[in-house]
Amino acid sequence: MYKKVLVAYDGSEKAHDAFNFALEMAVNCPDASTKLVVVSVAQMPEPMDYVEMNPGAIMDGITKYYEDLFKGLKAEAEKKGIKIDTKVIVGHPADMVVKYAQEKGCDMIVIGHRGRSKVADWLLGSVSRRVASYSHCSVTIVK
Repeated sequence: MYKKVLVAYDGSEKAHDAFNFALEMAVNCPDASTKLVVVSVAQMPEPMDYVEMNPGAIMDGITKYYEDLFKGLKAEAEKKGIKIDTKVIVGHPADMVVKYAQEKGCDMIVIGHRGRSKVADWLLGSVSRRVASYSHCSVTIVK
């Protein structure tokens, strides 16, 4: 059984599906030992787009946004008897999810799949595909 599961969460419907999947997995764990870590990755805007904005203020706003979302997730988890840890980190979403999971000793990553056109997916790649390709541990992509 998985001991520590990282859930990549960006506030989207698919990210919430991934959270629900991981939560149910934790609830159904026979020895109730699965720990959930919910991580959101903030990407700073390009500097020239926001020359007059304070980067600290931008990060404060992003952090507050995710912390507000985390309150709802914590309430959902508490109803099922599960305590979750949450964290907002900064960087490229896929790279930071993989790095954070490795640093924290997670043995599984659960991430939502976002549907895009085949052309956009081919040109840009997808976060879930990149996480699955570079992760040191198991990855579940929730559709």
